[in-house]
Amino acid sequence: MRAAVVDGGRFVVRDVADPEPGPHELLVEVHGCGVCGSDVKTYGFMPDGAIMGHEFAGRVVGSGASVADDWPVGTAVASMPVVGCADCRYCTSGDPARCVTPSPLGLGARAGAFAELVTVTAAETIRLDERLDPVMGGLVEPLAVGLHAVERGAASADDRLLVIGAGPVGVSILLWARERGITDVTVADPVEHRRRSARRLGASRVIDPAHDELGTGYDLVAECVGAPGLIASCLDAVAPGGRVVVAGVCMTADTFMPVAAVVKDVTVSFVSFYTRAEFAAAADALARGALDVDGFVSGFVSLDDLQNTVESLATPTDQQKIIVTPAIRRQP
Repeated sequence: MRAAVVDGGRFVVRDVADPEPGPHELLVEVHGCGVCGSDVKTYGFMPDGAIMGHEFAGRVVGSGASVADDWPVGTAVASMPVVGCADCRYCTSGDPARCVTPSPLGLGARAGAFAELVTVTAAETIRLDERLDPVMGGLVEPLAVGLHAVERGAASADDRLLVIGAGPVGVSILLWARERGITDVTVADPVEHRRRSARRLGASRVIDPAHDELGTGYDLVAECVGAPGLIASCLDAVAPGGRVVVAGVCMTADTFMPVAAVVKDVTVSFVSFYTRAEFAAAADALARGALDVDGFVSGFVSLDDLQNTVESLATPTDQQKIIVTPAIRRQP
């Protein structure tokens, strides 16, 4: 199969051996795999030979003996990009991302989906509604991230919501907020194109944090950038008794004054991943058209375009979600 393999801190497309599914695994032909901000931040640090990519969907083309009867060839699927032990209290409660011995896909240990084929465990896989193109099934994972943040933030229709960052995570939270009937949604982003996109996708107000104050009195604040100083900004903006959800991945040390949160009696949640139930709910909502994702996907690229794509996404851009289509060959 063809795969985008990390080599010297870059993605290089090569022919590699087809993976073989284990007894409880499925072999999936990858139709769509989204490029995540974490891919952009970390691919340069991955070991040579790593195959990244964790936002994916496709069709079953093979399976292990223990699961073959339940997963016929041709079944459209999406899979959580983590393999749990199946026995710990996190796995048995439907939260394999918190497994005591997790094996994530696409982070160097287990091959991910920037490839024509990927192996996944049946336990962490869901069937997709046939109304949903498996290429667009690559949106299930990032939408599940947004749903998890909204759930942890206990978002309700009468909330005043501030979303800091209008990248894919921030937009995912915006889409779920609108689905829940929240009409007062402010989105802050320094990139004009992203502010316009957030407005089209349902934000009631957009602001440029480089020139405008974020404001105060928000019931829920979602931090979706991952830069030093933003948690402190969230604590300034949230109302007394409000909630802050930190979904941005900050790769450096950060500081804030805890007293700001203590005095306001604020709940702060740091979030990542999602549960099996949230993953399935995201797939269902996407298939039913419950989320207005028009404009969420900026474009589709081949494996051969991946290196150029991650380089373009490393700086502020008007792009939202880019989907790689490994199983769709570029025409000569």
